Amino acid sequence: MAIKKTSKKEAFKTPAHLAALENLGGWLIKSEPFKYSWQQFIHDKYTHWDGVRNYAARNFLKEMKVGDQLFFYHSNAQLAIVGIAMVVKTYYQDPTTTDTNWVVVDVAPVRELIKPIPLSVMKATPALVNMKLLTIGRLSVSPVTTSEWKAILQLEKKDN
Repeated sequence: MAIKKTSKKEAFKTPAHLAALENLGGWLIKSEPFKYSWQQFIHDKYTHWDGVRNYAARNFLKEMKVGDQLFFYHSNAQLAIVGIAMVVKTYYQDPTTTDTNWVVVDVAPVRELIKPIPLSVMKATPALVNMKLLTIGRLSVSPVTTSEWKAILQLEKKDN
C-alpha cells in the first residue's frame, strides 16, 4: 500500500488538526528563557512572536484570533508553563525576515501562574496525554484543547 506524503502546506490540516481547532481552549507558545523569558515579556508589556520557522507552527500562528489565550512555556532550561498571555494582533509578515512565508502575531502577558507547571507533571497527568506539547514536542506553537486548558489550570491550584 502506498503512503501519500503530506506537503508542508497540508501539514496539520488533517481531520485531527481541524477537530483540535474546533475544541480550542487556547494555544501554547514556547521560548527559551535565556533568549526571551516570561520576566522580559512582563517588562516589555507586549511583543510580536517572531522567529517561527516551522510550517506547522506558522500555520497555527495564522489560526490565532485577537483575544485567544496562550500558555507561555519556558523550554530547554525550566521546562514549565509559567504564564498566560493573549493575542492582541493577528498575523502579519515577520519583520525579522524578507521571506514572505513567515509570520508573527502580537501577544501581551495576562498573568503569571501561581506556580510553574513542570513538563514532568504534565506528562504524569492523564488528561494531558494527547496534548501537542507532549506528543509533538518540537513545535514552538501548538493548540491546547478546552479540556487540556482546564486540566492545566487545575494543576496550578493543586499541591504537588
